[in-house]
Amino acid sequence: MSEQKSSIKKRRFSSNDILLIVGILFIAINLRPALASVGPLVNHIRVSTGLSNSMLGLLTTLPLIAFGIFSSLTPLFTRRFGIARTLFGALLLMAIGIGIRSLQGIFPLYLGTLLFGIAIAFGNVLLPSLTKRNFSSNSGFITSLYSSVMAIGASLAAGISVPLADNTNLGWRGSLAVWAILAFIGFLVWIPQLSRISISDQKRNYKAAMKALGKAPKAWKIAFFMGLQSLTFYVILAWLPAIIQSRGYDADYAGWMLSLSQATGILGSIIIPLWAGKTTDQRSIVIILMLVESIGVLGLLLPSLGYIALWVSLIGFVLGGTFGLALLFIVLRSKDSDTATELSGMAQSIGYMVAATGPFIFGSLFDFTGGWTYSLILLFVVIILKMYMGIGAGKPGKL
Repeated sequence: MSEQKSSIKKRRFSSNDILLIVGILFIAINLRPALASVGPLVNHIRVSTGLSNSMLGLLTTLPLIAFGIFSSLTPLFTRRFGIARTLFGALLLMAIGIGIRSLQGIFPLYLGTLLFGIAIAFGNVLLPSLTKRNFSSNSGFITSLYSSVMAIGASLAAGISVPLADNTNLGWRGSLAVWAILAFIGFLVWIPQLSRISISDQKRNYKAAMKALGKAPKAWKIAFFMGLQSLTFYVILAWLPAIIQSRGYDADYAGWMLSLSQATGILGSIIIPLWAGKTTDQRSIVIILMLVESIGVLGLLLPSLGYIALWVSLIGFVLGGTFGLALLFIVLRSKDSDTATELSGMAQSIGYMVAATGPFIFGSLFDFTGGWTYSLILLFVVIILKMYMGIGAGKPGKL
């Protein structure tokens, strides 16, 4: 730990570093609003389109499927176009996808969702790679910084989606469309990096590299830890407002509770990666986080306890912290930036395919049972599995 502190002190940020950090933060803030804005508007969308809970859950599940497919392909794009150009194209695709989603009709709703899901997949994979490539000695700090900005974007979108729809005459389609503006700003801010970040000269075989990772148990544990934490995150993102409204609260309050969960997630995203980056063994951190999450889910399961804001805050803090921790695992367990890209691609591909099942199963359980009890019990099963995977991922050692 003393060596790590020493290396951090020696590493000073240049003007180019600061410009890159700004670009990273603009990418990060765009990776959640397009998804986080849907949950609070679920009832608006249902009334307007007549979609079932299962089909509404697909609006959150579809991007996760895109994450699962395109995350593993990201190293192929970076070998051909480089990290900077891949992210440049992703930001443009994100703006286009968000715009298409807001057009009239059911087909554009799902097509646009798929397109920006592909764009987000590239951003998800490449931020840890950029961290390893440019800020390896400050990985905990940079991961904390951009994961907290991601949480800020989610919190902002969750909090203002309903007011934008109801109080500005934009309607739910217009409320969803505004995030295309933020994506286009990120596209413009990223332009200077096109000439600053070179294409990797790494010539190793992609299939061989992925095959080697596939034989590493730690890589699988990182992948499933990421997937299980993302499953819970996207379940909360999609269904927390509906759960709260079923308890007699209005849509505005439910939206703000989702925003609160994202806001406390910001704290988790700041605190946990900084804490984890200061030690070589993160297993105890995983155990503590899982215990706290269990308390929060239990509070939601037992509505008679009240204190909804408390349980939501605990869950949000843990989800923010475990997401930052999953990203940090990719950096800490990789020997170089190319390995980080490959591990990030594998972890997020497998992880998000696991996560993609969450919102759909969670909503379907409600459809079949007429209540949220069995859906919430599912989250306890996820917590147990997540603890096992996290303990394996948190054990010291590099791939």
